[in-house]
Amino acid sequence: MQKSGSVKGKLLLLFIAVAWGSSMVVIKGSTDFIPPGMLLALRFTIASIILAIIYRKQLKLIDKDYIKAGLFIGVCLFGAYFTQTIGVMLEMPGKSHFLSSAYCVFVPFIGWLVLRERPKLYHIVAATMCAIGIIFVSVAGTFSISFGDSISILSSLFWAAQIIAIAKWGKDKDPGIITMLQFIVSAILAWTFTLTQETAGNVQINGEVVFGVLYLGIVCSGLCFLFQTISQKTESPTSVSIILSFENIFGIIFGMVFFNEQMTVNKAIGFVLMFAAILIAELQPSFLKSRKDREREAREKLAS
Repeated sequence: MQKSGSVKGKLLLLFIAVAWGSSMVVIKGSTDFIPPGMLLALRFTIASIILAIIYRKQLKLIDKDYIKAGLFIGVCLFGAYFTQTIGVMLEMPGKSHFLSSAYCVFVPFIGWLVLRERPKLYHIVAATMCAIGIIFVSVAGTFSISFGDSISILSSLFWAAQIIAIAKWGKDKDPGIITMLQFIVSAILAWTFTLTQETAGNVQINGEVVFGVLYLGIVCSGLCFLFQTISQKTESPTSVSIILSFENIFGIIFGMVFFNEQMTVNKAIGFVLMFAAILIAELQPSFLKSRKDREREAREKLAS
């Protein structure tokens, strides 16, 4: 039965979209005073503590299978956040946010390699539109993609890998515990990186850094995951995906407001194409489905 939805659920999802859209601005501002590895280490540590408190009654579920799943998923999550953070350090936050959010287009193709699930027609259409959008957003007059843009695109591949890792190793497991474990693994990797590769001399503790760390750890990680869990009790997956996809729009707005990010015609065309590709990948429109896919879905509906 299709969920009817609620005002509360939609408002929570909108809050998440705004928070995630603003996170790139906070990251770019914070990394002016604190190394990226340390920022991530503090963020993941705070988020892990929050989730451990929220899901303390489910901690008894943790066994070897949970630890294995958390390890694999956590490595992908750390790779996604680390490359995303480096990307936003090198480029404008709104642009980086859009490039790193192309993961939903890459998921079907990575899933094809790992889960042996062949991409459908709308996946191919969305991927093509996204690729063209990336060219409009990233390619300069010399038809070269900057290093920062390349890192942001790499981040989207890590995000796609993290989603596939959840599908492969997180299936039938408590989502709260899985999220907590992947945050713990990411925190350990981030602390390892910052203690071995970064120098404390680059750290400048001030109000902006404290706010950034707390905002990213408590709001963007801990609370947003909790709010998403609550909202998905009343909202359909389609509604969730559409509302959350607006984080890209908020990312551009925050980038223009706080960092004077310029909107060119090429960027605007690219953003529209990428956003349309994201909606196609999430909504799975019937007119972009092959006859075999429509017949298979009809059989599954009859069977259910």
